[in-house]
Amino acid sequence: MPELKSRLLQALIAIFGVLTIVFFIMRLSGDPTLLLVPDGATAEQIAALRHALGFDRPLLVQYGAYLLDLARLDLGESLVQHAPVAGIVAERIPYTMALAGGALLVALGVGLPAGLAMAVWRGTWLERALAGFVLAGQSLPTFWSGLLMILFFGVYLGWLPTSGSDDLASLVMPSVALGAITMSSFARMTRIAVLDELSRDYVAAGRARGLSYGAVILRHVLRNAAIPVVTIAALEVGNLLAGAVIVETVFAWPGIGQLAIQSIASRDFLVVQTIVLFVSMVYISMNLLADLAYGVIDPRIRRDR
Repeated sequence: MPELKSRLLQALIAIFGVLTIVFFIMRLSGDPTLLLVPDGATAEQIAALRHALGFDRPLLVQYGAYLLDLARLDLGESLVQHAPVAGIVAERIPYTMALAGGALLVALGVGLPAGLAMAVWRGTWLERALAGFVLAGQSLPTFWSGLLMILFFGVYLGWLPTSGSDDLASLVMPSVALGAITMSSFARMTRIAVLDELSRDYVAAGRARGLSYGAVILRHVLRNAAIPVVTIAALEVGNLLAGAVIVETVFAWPGIGQLAIQSIASRDFLVVQTIVLFVSMVYISMNLLADLAYGVIDPRIRRDR
């Protein structure tokens, strides 16, 4: 319990640090008042709007007011859409979570079997073929692979929608584009972890007791190799949310990534800060859950703690 409290405190400090950095960086990007006033507005009108929005106050005063509102769970109102920020972001979160979930499913469904196969059949033609496939997934940028899939599967073959979020078919190409790099990370980490376990003495001991090679892998090797895979999985969930910015823009997917790009361009500070708050909380929470899962996967870790 004391360790859990310590890690929760560290998580809160990390979130506070991220919010602080984003707050001041956004203010350095320029005055949003100039984008909100109509063409031909006078200096007096600009100054009046700046005062009404509170941007004429010192930065530290604005920062203190933002933290006070955040403590009251008040995320403010969008400067552009004139609606509560919480509602604007909440409408987009399900789309981004669906995209991240689809990408994670692709990454796990392809990456884990590929990494296991490369470790078990090391040095064979299968490993070389899978290694080339993994390298291609790691090398292609998401925007480039996304455009290629749109041209081939959407325009040329007409199998899948090229944009939007009308049905599950619209989720296929964005999920593959977003999950390709994560798939490569899973495959490489699984291969390394399984190879490390296969070199240990308990594998030879299991074989000596009459267990088949497959039984040793399924009963012992995979369980012991799961810890580094769980670690990379927790990290990759945050990376998927961050990488969704590009994929959502390419496929016109109405998630928080697309909203972040629009809000940064219009200097809608509170919306950007809320998106960063959400992503950082998910990222840190997944790392915390992964750390707690170590003791479930390997009881020796729990006993050491």
